[in-house]
Amino acid sequence: MTWTYTTWDIVIIFVAMIAAFVIGSKLLKSTEISMALAGVVATLFTWAHGWTSEPARIIVEGLFTNMDLAMTFIMATLFINIYSSSGAMTAITRTTISKVNNKWLVMAIMAVLMLIPGAITGAGSVSVFVLGAMVYSIIRFMGVSERKATAFVFVFAILSAACPPINLWTMLMTAQANMPYVGFELLLLIPIVITGIFTIIFLGWGAKRAPKEDILKTLPEVNGKMRGFGGLIRILVPLLALVLMFVLTLVIPFQMPVLGLPLMFLICAVISIICNPNKLGIKDYWKIVSSTMEQVFPLVATVLSVGILQNAMAASGVKGLIGTAFVLLPFAWMYALILIVGPFAQGCMSYGSAIVIGTPLIFMFNTAGMNTTVVCAAMSLIFPIGDCLPPSRIVGRLTIETTNYQGSYMSFMKQIILPCLVLGGLALIMLINPSWFVALAK
Repeated sequence: MTWTYTTWDIVIIFVAMIAAFVIGSKLLKSTEISMALAGVVATLFTWAHGWTSEPARIIVEGLFTNMDLAMTFIMATLFINIYSSSGAMTAITRTTISKVNNKWLVMAIMAVLMLIPGAITGAGSVSVFVLGAMVYSIIRFMGVSERKATAFVFVFAILSAACPPINLWTMLMTAQANMPYVGFELLLLIPIVITGIFTIIFLGWGAKRAPKEDILKTLPEVNGKMRGFGGLIRILVPLLALVLMFVLTLVIPFQMPVLGLPLMFLICAVISIICNPNKLGIKDYWKIVSSTMEQVFPLVATVLSVGILQNAMAASGVKGLIGTAFVLLPFAWMYALILIVGPFAQGCMSYGSAIVIGTPLIFMFNTAGMNTTVVCAAMSLIFPIGDCLPPSRIVGRLTIETTNYQGSYMSFMKQIILPCLVLGGLALIMLINPSWFVALAK
């Protein structure tokens, strides 16, 4: 790599960003403000070097980069809180506990349910929002500890994001590399199933389910209208409406109006209000809206500050420097570092990691004569692991807030490391020997 004055300038900006983030974290005790501060520092350095004449524009545009994601978080949380106020979550939990007696079967059912929202939307955070709280409570009733149940929700949330038919990392990489988005189903599903089975056994081993009667005693009673066929309709209609809108956008995309996830969740929230058998007034729903905003505010602040950071890194050249420096490494070093660089890139740049690191790797592997479909699938299994890593930690933080986990973030990280290593190890094998998996790329 030829080091020029400009390259050193970008390195200095990168170091200044890291320093700003570390100092901000220590003094301000806020990850969100520290990320925004790092972005502002990078923008000021860029402006000082004469690379931009509109530093304010970089910051404001960055602030709105992830606004759609922030709106999705707000509306998804509002929907699930209104849906829960009807007693639907409690009814589902009671029914599951009453009807299914085998611990492993219950955990398998919860795992499959967690995969569905993320697989349809491409965002693991949606799985946490829609089903995280319910799945966590049911897994806890299976005798699984608080830390392991939280890890269960997180692992299957990131697996749902990687699960077909919608894998956003793969979509971004194929679009950039001018590849067709075909042949990824088995390449993604098989590692996800293997990792899922390992996670269920690893987290559920040694747990002893409490007697059904004891569990049901701890659960609140539900409105009588939530029982029987009428209750089933009230429970399923909001969820089926959400699934229907998702499916229609995939099956008839040209006939279906583009609603967007925030509006979809808002529509389902209105349907939940209509189906709610409890007589709640305007004040009650206003309290739900108010508590929702308090609940989701830290996460919204995170995604907005990440947007500032992403835009500043792109404008300053730091984003390109990281990607270029990595893809110029020898293959051996790349294999050794990909399970570190890939997830941390996701933690810093979110889905931008697929463009900055994933796409150059596809071109590089293609010149080496390796199957790019397998390589693309492998990379899209590695990136989701970074959703628990700083600075953003989007799915990790969301999982902890949804489950109200009381332990430290580091203890949570220790619990998820083995399932993440299994997923990363499978992806690394695919990356090292793509020819072994070509038969699956059909």
